[in-house]
Parts: sequence; C-alpha cells; structure tokens
Amino acid sequence: MMYSQNKTTNGRYSTYLYNSVKPLMETFQHQFIELALNAEALCFGEFTLKSGRCSPYFFNAGQFNRGQELAILGQCYAAKIIASGIDFDMLFGPAYKGIPLVAVTAAALATYHDRDVPYAFNRKEKKEHGEGGSIVGAPLEGKVLIIDDVITAGTAIREVLALLGEHEQAQPAGVTIGLDRCEKGSNDLSASQTFEQDFNLPVLSIVTIEHLLDFLSKQDNTETSAVTHEQLEAIKNYWHQYGAHTVNQS
Repeated sequence: MMYSQNKTTNGRYSTYLYNSVKPLMETFQHQFIELALNAEALCFGEFTLKSGRCSPYFFNAGQFNRGQELAILGQCYAAKIIASGIDFDMLFGPAYKGIPLVAVTAAALATYHDRDVPYAFNRKEKKEHGEGGSIVGAPLEGKVLIIDDVITAGTAIREVLALLGEHEQAQPAGVTIGLDRCEKGSNDLSASQTFEQDFNLPVLSIVTIEHLLDFLSKQDNTETSAVTHEQLEAIKNYWHQYGAHTVNQS
C-alpha cells in the first residue's frame, strides 16, 4: 500500500484514519486531512486573514516540519497529480514554502508512480556569485506544473508565471495546492477560480474546505473529534458567508 498506516508524530487522530472515508473522497485526501491535523497545520480558533476576515480555521504548511510528515505529504501531492491526469514535464516550487513541497512531490512521483521528472525552485533574490541567477535545479523547459501550499490572492503564482515567461522553452501546465479555502473575493469567485479564469490554467487541490467540513462533521460529538461542535458550526457559518459555492473540485 502506498500510504503508511502507522501513527504520525503524536498519533492523536490515527484511530479513525480509514474508518470514515466519504465515497467521493480519495484515500490520499483523507490522509492529507489526517496529516494536517496531526501536524497542527490545521488550527481552529480565531485567525485574522490578510483579507481582514476573521476565520475560524487556519492552514499553515510550515507545520509539516518532520521527515515522516513530509514523506506522506509528498505522497498526497503526487497522488493528486496522477489522479488528475494532467500533462506535465517538470515541477516548480515557488520560494519559500513551495521548495520542500516540490522536492518531496518529485520524490514521491518517482518512488510510487514511476514518474522521474525534473524539478526546480527559485530564490527570492538573484545570486550574483557561483552559478548565479534565481533558478535552482533543472532548467525551466517543457510543461511546468507549479507546486504550492495554497492560493490566497494568487500574487505568488502570478510572479511564477512571469518568471516562466522569461524562459522561452517553458510553459505553465497548471498549479497543484494542498488546501483550497474556496473563499469568494470581490467578484464572488474564489482565488483559484479567478486564477483559472485569468490564465486558462487548471488549479488542482488535494482537498477543499468542503472535504474538510465533511471529514470534521463525521467526527462531530465523538471522542475522536478534532474540533468542538461549536468550532464546527463556526466553520460552517464562515463557509456559508464567504464560500464561493460553485467551486471546481478538480
């Protein structure tokens, strides 16, 4: 089996790892949520976002900071990419959080899916000595699939597209992210929907807020629940108020 069923760092949620998978939720999606809860990459409370909204949950991929967590995370990204059927030649990870994500995804694609593809990432500032430049890793060429944690305003991804535009042999294939919050902006579309509309490129997410709500709802008022009933209701209310409900769950 591709995924380890052993407990992760603290093992808090391992008892229900495969017990309540929604029929439409893939194993790697369930695994991703489980992993995010264990690593406390998914937190619940009150968090002020860049938009000024007060969110009842927050996702921080920087919390995946142990070897086993990164190994499983790479498997989740790779599984989503393969399941989507997207055509790509190489991977690219935007600095900074995209750097470890692209490395573990490339390793998982080679190990579990027999797809040994090159990858690269960028520096925030160009290096003037040594090999120089802002790109580290393989040359940017062919169809480039961007790997990142989330799309908020889409600013970082747009910068990557501009960077790819400087390399004649490279063309963007799409973006793969961990969690899509699916929140509407000023035009009632989510950040990922706006990106897809503006650039005609697919945004693949391992899970969306709807997957997370389904997962949490199944543990509501049980001993294994990751959130209190009040926290769950707060997330539902937030989604009802700010959700871009015609999301693409590709």
